[in-house]
Amino acid sequence: MKKLLSVLAITALIFSCSKKEAKPGSKEKDSIQIIDSINKARTKINDSIRSKNRFKDFSGSHQFTHNLIKKKGSVEFSKISGEADHYDVSGEIRSGKSTVTIKGFMAVVSDKHMNFTGEISQDISEDGKPYIRKGTKTFLSKDGGKTYRLQDMVNGSGFVDYIDIHF
Repeated sequence: MKKLLSVLAITALIFSCSKKEAKPGSKEKDSIQIIDSINKARTKINDSIRSKNRFKDFSGSHQFTHNLIKKKGSVEFSKISGEADHYDVSGEIRSGKSTVTIKGFMAVVSDKHMNFTGEISQDISEDGKPYIRKGTKTFLSKDGGKTYRLQDMVNGSGFVDYIDIHF
């Protein structure tokens, strides 16, 4: 009897100390699939929120003016897909020898402010020499969003330029 008990004890000890393989059960697979589907849905929602404008949509062609050029030009706003309130901007005003061109990126940051990053070049026959504005510049609206005026108004000759975009 003692031998039988000792054999059973040793057998129980051997089986209890042996390593058991961890097999993923169907419950673990189901929870992983649920988590993946939730993450996929959240990503889709976040992407749709990220691409919606918070402010007015400015896509399209708009009037572009300079106070020393009587003729009006146009500027094209092309919405950048997947980004809220961001546009590629290009346009020009041309009258005789006087020209103003704008090319770059516009970010609408509030109802009254747009930040332009790029280049605005002008060659006004009355000023005598070309002037190029590079970098980030602000356009400000004081009339509820109908007209946005460039805030970097002083040109290379020391004169004030009114460069406006009309919506």
